[in-house]
Amino acid sequence: MKRPNGMDYHPRLLSGMPDVTALERLRDAGVAALLYGPPGTGKTSVVEAAFNDCLTVQGDGDTVVADLVGDYTKTPGGDFVFVHGPLVRAMREGVPLFIDDATLIPPTVLAVVYPAMDGRREIVVKANASEVVKAAPGFYVVAGHNPGVHGAILTDALSSRFSVHIQVSSDYALAEQLGVDKKAVRVARNLATRQEKGEIGWAPQLRELLAFKKLADAWDLDAAAGNLVGIAPEEDRVTVAAVVRDVFGKTVTPLALGARVTTKP
Repeated sequence: MKRPNGMDYHPRLLSGMPDVTALERLRDAGVAALLYGPPGTGKTSVVEAAFNDCLTVQGDGDTVVADLVGDYTKTPGGDFVFVHGPLVRAMREGVPLFIDDATLIPPTVLAVVYPAMDGRREIVVKANASEVVKAAPGFYVVAGHNPGVHGAILTDALSSRFSVHIQVSSDYALAEQLGVDKKAVRVARNLATRQEKGEIGWAPQLRELLAFKKLADAWDLDAAAGNLVGIAPEEDRVTVAAVVRDVFGKTVTPLALGARVTTKP
């Protein structure tokens, strides 16, 4: 199975069926889903694999209503025209809208999506002469949430709009199948267990492990292991370094420039 960018996607089971099938059925039933889990676990991947026609909004604290519904832009001729945003386009085209990092978007901004999700299935674009936009069949909203990320707030209003909450964790078995060094996967599993116990706040996810493989292929395992320590949050770095040392059997340090290279005469 391919994602729109051409990358392979490996489905995982969700309630006894492939995750992409499960999401497709939720779309058909009109049940909005909220995918939650640490960054890098594959939330975007499964949405893109299930809905290759989806439009995406990347949320953050600076997201405003115009980023969703659209805004006026100046044409080369000097006129101003209203250009509709991804929410309006998804509604009109009858395609899914993926709101990534939805809990980083200010609640008052995200509220513009709610009328499109409920029985009304329409919104009013006040900035464009109070234009009324109705959702075409096939329109669907799915969102991503990264618990623990600074600034992420899962409000009651947001939680209640998404009737299904699906936890997404890293598939470490898949990491091994994709050629990630088994020691790196062992480190990740160890740290993930510690994270679940509340001992640390970070563990490498599939994204970091795939980056580990690329670096190991480009340089070597020691460099990749050192980088694994270097990308860990400062408050968890000592623990990560200790686990890496125990698994790899040697002490590694974060990547850093050394002495100036000199040319022998």
